[in-house]
Amino acid sequence: MKVVLQRAKNASVTVDGNVTGAIDKGYVLLVGITHSDSLEDVQYVAKKIAELRIYEDEQGKMNRSILEEGGAILSVSQFTLYADVKKGRRPSFIEAARPEYAEGLWQAFNEELCAYGLQVETGIFGAMMDVALINDGPVTIIVESK
Repeated sequence: MKVVLQRAKNASVTVDGNVTGAIDKGYVLLVGITHSDSLEDVQYVAKKIAELRIYEDEQGKMNRSILEEGGAILSVSQFTLYADVKKGRRPSFIEAARPEYAEGLWQAFNEELCAYGLQVETGIFGAMMDVALINDGPVTIIVESK
């Protein structure tokens, strides 16, 4: 499992002209699932993200988590995170999980984040999405389970 986390001042996902998810302060998560991922990977990454200390404290040090800061999550499925561009000019997506497998794990991941008390907004799995955000910092971190 691979997640690109962007700390955002605000963000939204639009599908066919309709906003499907929007947050103010929080994280935009681009979530990639590979065929070998399991519920253990989902739990590990959700815990890591919920507890990750990337908000500044009173001294300006990254020492506060999203749980302490009171932010929300915008979770977007993103199979292209597993693109392989080593050969040729067209990406291979062979490492990305099949949609019927990946969707269940993505939903489980979102539910796991909710279990931490986080507000989770989402895009629509498999849809063409327009993602808009104002990156805060900018802070962009890759979180992987393996």
